[in-house]
Amino acid sequence: MTTDRLIVVTGATGRQGGATARRLLAAGRPVRALVRDTGAPAAKALERAGAELVRGDFDDSRGLPAALEGAAALFAVPPVAFGPTGSDAEREFARGRALTDAAAAVGVEHVVFTGVASTPGRPGGSEEKKRVEDYLRERIRSVTVLRPVRFMSNYLGSTPMGLDGISGGVHRHVFPRDEPVQIIAVEDIAEFAALAFDQPDRFAGRSLELAGDAPTPAEAVAAINEVTGAAVRYEQITHAEAAALHPEIARVRDRWAAGSRWHADIEALRVIHPGLRTLTDWLAESGAALLRKRLLHTA
Repeated sequence: MTTDRLIVVTGATGRQGGATARRLLAAGRPVRALVRDTGAPAAKALERAGAELVRGDFDDSRGLPAALEGAAALFAVPPVAFGPTGSDAEREFARGRALTDAAAAVGVEHVVFTGVASTPGRPGGSEEKKRVEDYLRERIRSVTVLRPVRFMSNYLGSTPMGLDGISGGVHRHVFPRDEPVQIIAVEDIAEFAALAFDQPDRFAGRSLELAGDAPTPAEAVAAINEVTGAAVRYEQITHAEAAALHPEIARVRDRWAAGSRWHADIEALRVIHPGLRTLTDWLAESGAALLRKRLLHTA
């Protein structure tokens, strides 16, 4: 794909979409950022960096074809949908289907779809993500699937379900403290997306499980403490605590306790992308400064 052809980035004010849009803009690629609010600070920052902004809503698909018109490629991050008992698979698939249909209607040639890392017995990470992957492959000629594990930037804040981040000097999660847990920098998701857009023939049809490091939770907080001067400790939440937060969190904890693990081949990924970040790299590059600011703010 030539470097002057337009790429539309969805989720452009989020972590994966934002990192990908910035990476493509830095390389001189024309980017159209699909956002819900063109006046949002993150959207305006992308516009100043050179992105074209266009409003789009996955739950009102009528405007999606016009938002994608003229694009050669698409970075697709259909928003996750949650209901009272956990993930809303039907709504999330409907969003992915609407985006796919719009891309097919206007002749988008290549889609890079980012989903969730697989575990044994759960290809594609979740039912809704796998359904979107399969539908994309039915409708779009060239598809690359990225399946990232947990983000390093999750240490900076809580998930929508109230887990992750650091609160009161404690990082809490479902994982045992002394077992490795794969993690990835969102900047590296952007690097793999950029590679796929630069070399579509090489990456068409491929699914890449993405991780950059695998520290234990205890090792991770020790690394954070070393670079921030904080005194963060790790706690694994119990099943009852997980259930009290959200049924979906309890299900994730139970699957992990039963041996379900992410399985990205980090060394093989490093051959494709030699600059793949470890946790130490991410902390040195940006994470430590952001964590110091957050920990100071919440102290």
